[in-house]
Amino acid sequence: MNFYTLIAAVLSFVLVALLSPVWIRTLRRIGWLQPIRKELPPDHQAKKGTPLMAGMVFMIAVLVALIAQPTPLMWLLAASFVLFGMIGFSDDFKKAAFQDPQGISGKAKLIFQFAFTITLLLFAMNSFGVEPTIAFPGGFVWTLPAFIYFILMLLFIVGSANAINFTDGLDGLLIIVAIPTYLFFFAISDNPAIKLFSLVMVGALLGLFLYNKYPAKAFMGDTGSLAIGGSLSLMAVIEKVEILVPLLFIIYFAEQFSVIIQVAYYKRTKKRIFRMTPIHYHYSLKYGWNERKIVRVFGTASWLGAFVSWLIWYLWM
Repeated sequence: MNFYTLIAAVLSFVLVALLSPVWIRTLRRIGWLQPIRKELPPDHQAKKGTPLMAGMVFMIAVLVALIAQPTPLMWLLAASFVLFGMIGFSDDFKKAAFQDPQGISGKAKLIFQFAFTITLLLFAMNSFGVEPTIAFPGGFVWTLPAFIYFILMLLFIVGSANAINFTDGLDGLLIIVAIPTYLFFFAISDNPAIKLFSLVMVGALLGLFLYNKYPAKAFMGDTGSLAIGGSLSLMAVIEKVEILVPLLFIIYFAEQFSVIIQVAYYKRTKKRIFRMTPIHYHYSLKYGWNERKIVRVFGTASWLGAFVSWLIWYLWM
């Protein structure tokens, strides 16, 4: 890590930390506040009226990264962040402006996610040398037909971005879980753009955490969570660590698969496996864990997943 990268990360932290209160007051003044779904637990009902879309401040980090290193790859990373953030913003805007807890339809979100991901993947493969291969521990590389690889990575990026979006359900949860994931990419990459972008995002996440930790003064919303999901998923493809994703994204996938399993099981049996999904709600309702404990445990699991992923990468890949 060079001094220039560290300065960019510190600048990102300072700007997000200083400008977040201004943005939060603006959100309150214009009435862009979080509506709460009726089925959520009572402690979540008390959060109604908390400012939404605090994730917009992450655009400061993207701007810092672009100014620090305006390379083609940095533009691609910024595009993944901003494009997925725009989808999240559309969803948050409908929730906040119209006090509609459902936001835009899931179908509309998926259409835009697939459209943007197709564009990003085409650029990654045609302009940035991303080969249609999957690397395995031990040096084995599986080469796939380009079209098959493209479809698999398309599904992977969209699916992973939504899994990361599911994780943003408790105060500070996604921030604490995402920081080790970005640090993993900072640690393994030889590309200055990946290293800079990852560390700048860590700075931004820490800056927002000051206001998103329990009890949250603002929620990042889908604006932030989908943007994080888009950028992390694309970096996994660029860095050829797809095979490590089950470990690296362990919390994100646990959140997503808890929803999938719950829906499938309920449709078949009319019974529920979990008290509520995504799974962080289950630990609250069934075991009585408070938000701080859930964030602490899930964060620890994310750190362990990132460390073991790094260990596998360092020793065998």
